[in-house]
Amino acid sequence: QVQLVESGGGLLQAGGSLRLSCAASGSIIRINVMGWYRQAPGKQRELIVAISRDGTTNYADSGKGRFTISRDNAKNTVYLQTNSLKPEDTAVYYCNAVILAHGSRGYQDYWGQGTQVTVSS
Repeated sequence: QVQLVESGGGLLQAGGSLRLSCAASGSIIRINVMGWYRQAPGKQRELIVAISRDGTTNYADSGKGRFTISRDNAKNTVYLQTNSLKPEDTAVYYCNAVILAHGSRGYQDYWGQGTQVTVSS
């Protein structure tokens, strides 16, 4: 089995910093794209940014300007960083990864459990 475990969420201050981590574990052969999504109450889940294995990034409009994504392939971990939180950033943040697992015939999408980020003013 493959799991994605997220950490770093919580109650935070507007204008402050956030660093989310997501570590993949299990019988992993290869991880392709990893990315971060978020879902605010009453809203659809939206892409923030994704990153390929070689570091190529794809920022959605919601992620441009304030968010930075990075990954550590040796640790099977992806990060999301911002230094300018806004109350509008309040949402559940989800990690996503496209992974080839041992015993699988192809790549599959995996999702983390989600971590709550609440930004107060």
